[in-house]
Amino acid sequence: MFSCRFHYSFVTVSAASLLLASCAVFDPELRSDSRGMTVGAGTPVPVAAETPTLGVRGEDSADDPEIWVDARDPSRGVILGTDKQSGLYVYDLAGRQLNYLPGGKPNNVDLREGFPTPAGERVLVAASDRGRNGAALFLLDPASLKVTFWATIPVDLVEPYGLCTARVGEAFYVIVNGTDGQVRQLRVSAGADNKPRWVEERRFGLATQTEGCVADEAKGALYIGEENRGIWRFPLTGPAGAGELIAQAPSDMLQPDVEGLTILRDGQASWLIASSQGDSAFAVWRIDGDAPVYRGRFSGVAANGVDGVTGTDGVAAHGGVVGAFPEGLVVAQDDEDQGADQPGRQNFKLIDWREVKRALGL
Repeated sequence: MFSCRFHYSFVTVSAASLLLASCAVFDPELRSDSRGMTVGAGTPVPVAAETPTLGVRGEDSADDPEIWVDARDPSRGVILGTDKQSGLYVYDLAGRQLNYLPGGKPNNVDLREGFPTPAGERVLVAASDRGRNGAALFLLDPASLKVTFWATIPVDLVEPYGLCTARVGEAFYVIVNGTDGQVRQLRVSAGADNKPRWVEERRFGLATQTEGCVADEAKGALYIGEENRGIWRFPLTGPAGAGELIAQAPSDMLQPDVEGLTILRDGQASWLIASSQGDSAFAVWRIDGDAPVYRGRFSGVAANGVDGVTGTDGVAAHGGVVGAFPEGLVVAQDDEDQGADQPGRQNFKLIDWREVKRALGL
């Protein structure tokens, strides 16, 4: 059986009033977009920038982002974003499009660096792919920032949906889950012929549809979002067991669907961020201790000439210097962009981690 642990951090009414008063450039009023998604349910945090829109107006296209930063030169890096109808986008750290890789129907994307190949170390990029019926693998060259399609690993799921990656020692894992709640964990490597090798190391499942997942190698934990029930924590390797439900949905923390999950490292602190799609907010836990500690919720609101985030789906985060962001970057899918050029299409919004820390008192 699982256990439930909830840790709350409250803000007094007077403190909340002061916070909102200091955010005059925002629009924190609760409202709904044209798809009925609640806007601004979390503590308001300004959006800093955005990517170009993608897909067709009114079509569900953009889904999940991921971030890679060159540790030796944090001005270099890319943001990856899936178009689940057609392919994978590559952006720079300011959100400008660099490339587009058509093919498949990639849904969730994740990566791990230091992946050995015959041509040298690469960044392993993986995406759950309903078009290719498995996990699509890409290789990112850290020298050129070029991303190329590598191969597809077939996965015996009803519909490959969520995905995350992990690195434990020299082992690289691609973890894929399906719309039926089933999970497959594959160990992946590159052969001498530069073709992928993989072996399934474990399989387990949850009762209903899953999607978002993220690995915390530092604590040996795997977090998986069950869309209409909450966030589960499992051991990253070994027997999965029954898991632990660390946050229930619906609740004051999460309003279904539970969507993207990501982890941000900020010095000695590690933060789990989860998309609460039902009210367009992001819930935050500190997870470097013995148990996750809930620290509040935020919403990306209109600022700097950019509209806010609605219908939150995928989310990615990276701590430390990320391009022009000195302490970290959060990238979130926006279900309905309100830009003047092509309103109603989808894109990804960039949020300065400093603003989240300031808003939630982290």
